[in-house]
Amino acid sequence: MEVMRTKLRVQHRSLRTEQAYCAWVERFLRFHSLRHPREMGAPEVQAFLNQLAVDRHVAASTQNQALSAILYLYKQVLEIEMPWLENLVHARKSVRLPVVLSRAEVRALLPCLHHPSDLVARLLYGSGLRLLECLSLRIKDIDFDRAAIVVRQGKGNRDRQTVLPVPIQEPLRRHLEAVRRQHQSDITSGAGYVALPNALTEKLRGADRDWPWQWVFPATRTYVHAPTGKIRRHHLHETVIQRDIKQAVRDAGLSKRATPHTLRHSFATHLLEDGYDIRTIQSLLGHRDVRTTMIYTHVLGRGALGVRSPLDGLGEH
Repeated sequence: MEVMRTKLRVQHRSLRTEQAYCAWVERFLRFHSLRHPREMGAPEVQAFLNQLAVDRHVAASTQNQALSAILYLYKQVLEIEMPWLENLVHARKSVRLPVVLSRAEVRALLPCLHHPSDLVARLLYGSGLRLLECLSLRIKDIDFDRAAIVVRQGKGNRDRQTVLPVPIQEPLRRHLEAVRRQHQSDITSGAGYVALPNALTEKLRGADRDWPWQWVFPATRTYVHAPTGKIRRHHLHETVIQRDIKQAVRDAGLSKRATPHTLRHSFATHLLEDGYDIRTIQSLLGHRDVRTTMIYTHVLGRGALGVRSPLDGLGEH
């Protein structure tokens, strides 16, 4: 497992990918009583995947992620080229339409949130950010002069730029003033450090304490980084926002199962309703393939596929 983690890091795979792949490989090995993977083959892999689908009732995407982790183990870590690897069939994912809130539902939801969750939710809806992209924003990524947000190392390790909504700028400025006061207090107490990406701590001495590298949404607690002994502050955890939005959905009386990602879906759909072209929206969302963005054309607020039902023309109620 240590070899696998090292390989993933050398290839600059994300931390989430590393955690997911290692977890799946461990489950695969435990399912087969810790037999060495060199002693197993297609029947063992298929038995594990079947167990996930039949007994655990996991989604196709989950089953495919488990298969990808096992393929990585054999091809990249053990460097075993086996013909049966190519014959394994990926589960077919069902096409699901995203949950989208109407503008009225968004207006009802946002006032039910408290700071800083309300600010995060407004950025998710107003900028189309993924939740982790929003929470991992740093001070230097906010450009008030150009009304823009730079997303660093988003999904697929790609950078992109999206819009910073005008109505949120003044509340965001006030929030950052409070964050700066907290950072100054941390420095006074001997803390004030943050984690930097790609070993920048060694390249940019002292940058892990500089204001531009601080989190826009810092956590409420600090922690001691064991290898260095520095007192760091991480960004706000995703579960905080997820829990707050779940409660806000109840308080607003919404009938839809809305999550933080629902606000991103609503951002894209409402831009389409406003007449923006699909390529612009693809760029703002950071989708690699425009076909991913095209799913929002099916949830526009003009009925399915924009069709007017013949019942609408009868004039009866």
